Amino acid sequence: MAALVNRSYLQASTANLATDLARYGPTAVWSGIYYRGEKIGFTVNQTTRTETGFELQQDGRLQMLLLGQDTAAAIRTTARVDRDFVLQSFDFSLDPGTGPTIINGTVAPIGAGRQRLTLTITSTGSTRTETRELEAAPVIPLNLPRLLASGRLTPGSAHTWMVLDPATLHTAPMTVRVGDRAVVRTGETIVPAFRLEMEFQGLRTTSWITDTGDIVREESPLGLMTIRESAERAQGLAVSARVQSDLLRSAAIVPQMRQRIDDPRNVRRLRLQLGLSGAEGLSGAGLVRADMDGAGQSLAQDVVEIRDARSLRAGPLDQDLERYLAPEAFIESDAPEIVAEAQKALQTLTAAGTRPGQRAASPDRARAEQLVRYVNVLLEKKPTVSLPSAREVLRTKVGDCNEHTALYVAMARAVGLPARIAVGVVYMQGAFYYHAWPEVYVRETATTGLWLPVDPTLNQFPADTTHLRLARGGLDKQAAIVPLVGRLRMTVLDLDVEEGSTPVVVGRDLQAGLDALPLVAPRQSGSCRCSEESR
Repeated sequence: MAALVNRSYLQASTANLATDLARYGPTAVWSGIYYRGEKIGFTVNQTTRTETGFELQQDGRLQMLLLGQDTAAAIRTTARVDRDFVLQSFDFSLDPGTGPTIINGTVAPIGAGRQRLTLTITSTGSTRTETRELEAAPVIPLNLPRLLASGRLTPGSAHTWMVLDPATLHTAPMTVRVGDRAVVRTGETIVPAFRLEMEFQGLRTTSWITDTGDIVREESPLGLMTIRESAERAQGLAVSARVQSDLLRSAAIVPQMRQRIDDPRNVRRLRLQLGLSGAEGLSGAGLVRADMDGAGQSLAQDVVEIRDARSLRAGPLDQDLERYLAPEAFIESDAPEIVAEAQKALQTLTAAGTRPGQRAASPDRARAEQLVRYVNVLLEKKPTVSLPSAREVLRTKVGDCNEHTALYVAMARAVGLPARIAVGVVYMQGAFYYHAWPEVYVRETATTGLWLPVDPTLNQFPADTTHLRLARGGLDKQAAIVPLVGRLRMTVLDLDVEEGSTPVVVGRDLQAGLDALPLVAPRQSGSCRCSEESR
């Protein structure tokens, strides 16, 4: 759930908040953030002139209830641009209250119009650097409105930029269509502004922007809205219980089904028909076929079949395992503390890869299971709005499914087990909820192996059959499925359960009376709603 609201900002002490916001002068633009009419946060922006161009600054806070717990974060972005508002460098930080993750980016020309983007990621006192070559200087959300205001606000015009999301480090095209200029009401005032229709990674938002590039109102189909307000009104926060209920419901997909799933661990085979509201089948979903197939899951048009991972058999070795052993941004498998923790987790296993007294098993399978149990016990289960860096997770030992998954993948790679991130949904108490979990490659013999879904958040080895994968990858992939929230529809076509279990069969469709059940936040089991209990 936290990953779905990763454009977030979080509660700080009064002293820290005052210090952070002290740099904003009388020309700063303040906005309140609302979820379905309820205030959950604010942002403040200002532009200052420099010798080479301008500096754009933004701070924000968001406070909301997830699983009955206060969840908050502080976000800060600073962008330095030239006189044409072309990006030169930026700094981005996100702090969920346990310490910030900081991302710095610089853009430099390398000839023939191409640019080199250098990214530096700092977390838990450690820094990792990577470079990318781009066709042109990227745009970030902070300098986009200023680019539009530089002579591009012509009704009927359309513009496309490659936009870098600092929170996910993912670059994708954004299309902006400029509409007519009209008078827009914002709080107690009215402001002339242009209407913009923007599409980024399948998510469509509507904004109203002034001639000078200030956003006065923005709406997304997820129920989120920002509205320009006075500083005093923007900073007023009052999160109601209704916001908690709405956030949970917005993340839930209640399937059409005739046979109830009483215990997901008893499901042996599941066939689901997927669709999008307002579309035929999966048209426009943006799902990648390669991500939908494999590890016990297969896609045929709009029907997904998932088989019990315990029934999967090894095949010829995957020839593309090296990239799932390498460290990457937020998966710091080469960090000394990650390596040491992974080795510590496995120290109770024998040389054959089993616990003392256990029967012989595949050493990889035993190590993969041991890591699931270890990570599950190691982390406190708490909804978190963060950039889930494995090193930071190991330091704080707090998080939801994203944090469990990032740490598991890093630790698995650190001990030579190829691993990757899966994102999708999992079934719990009447509904499917958005979730993340690892897939780990297990060698059964010298020439055979298989990818196995596991779930350290739910303490499952392997993961149960209700784990429906929609994508593979990190934060960029999670952002890619955000447009599905509130639109994805499911019908259970077939459900095979373990022999001896007693499913409940009813004579009518369950949808009319079935809804996501209210949840009490756990103390020491799961989080991110989809993991509120170890099953």
